[in-house]
Amino acid sequence: MSYKELRIVFMGTPEFAVSSLQALLEHECNVVGVITAPDKPRGRGKKVGISAVKEYAINKRLNILQPTNLKAPGFLVELEALEADIQVVVAFRMLPVAVWNMPPLGTFNLHASLLPNYRGAAPINWAIINGEKETGVTTFFLRHEIDTGSIIYQEKTPISKKDTLATLYQRLMHMGSKLVVETLKAIAEGSVEALEQIASDDLKHAPKIFKEDCVIDWNQSAEKINNLIRGLSPHPAAWTRIHGRTMKIYGAEISNKKIDVGVFQKERSNSILVGTEDFALRLIEVQMEGKKRMITEEMLRGYHWPNSEKT
Repeated sequence: MSYKELRIVFMGTPEFAVSSLQALLEHECNVVGVITAPDKPRGRGKKVGISAVKEYAINKRLNILQPTNLKAPGFLVELEALEADIQVVVAFRMLPVAVWNMPPLGTFNLHASLLPNYRGAAPINWAIINGEKETGVTTFFLRHEIDTGSIIYQEKTPISKKDTLATLYQRLMHMGSKLVVETLKAIAEGSVEALEQIASDDLKHAPKIFKEDCVIDWNQSAEKINNLIRGLSPHPAAWTRIHGRTMKIYGAEISNKKIDVGVFQKERSNSILVGTEDFALRLIEVQMEGKKRMITEEMLRGYHWPNSEKT
């Protein structure tokens, strides 16, 4: 069977998923339904917002479903009526068995890590935070336990010292969209030989990022702190307290200087050094509480900064 003949239901919500949906349509795939998150209030004004996938699907005039309960009988009837041959999942929530087991060719997921490592909600963040030298994308068949299904394909990419969440996210998003199409073609041809994931006690995990995970501990090494900053930039951003206010840090570099741990030191008129366990970090881009994000030099022009202060 040609992959273009398959009836496909696509499930996803954020921008990361849009790239895969776009790739399917560009390859003339028959997407008969798009499942995405319900609309919800966002921002200070609580204006109702729609997901990136829904916005794209509307522009492409695709059939959209937004269930609040994936186990609801009404939704299951609607889903079954689409008569999907296969379901493709990218950055969506956990599916019940009744959903992922419905199509005859199964349901496969795209995950932004080299499984079985970094199962969980934030694989891109944690790969950078943990100082990994490479990561990648994986397609795998869904099963009940999250991110544990049989692996179909994987593709690797190095993580450079300059990569941030933003740059790696974009790269994996585009790599993943290509892998989704390759996976779909292989399944349609019947050439897939999925491999079971091998579990071990030393697997690395990727749990959801919370505010407390973003706090900088200046007692750590400059490299470890810089990895945290890169892995959380631009969102939710690593942060610290200085002058009684919160400072988010979006970019830094390791200097060859050494100052006391946790001491913020103004370096000339255009930069700030912060002491760590070893070398000082030079802050490149920051956001003071109540202010906009800006490069450090710009921030210092309009902000009174003592020559040296400890957090």
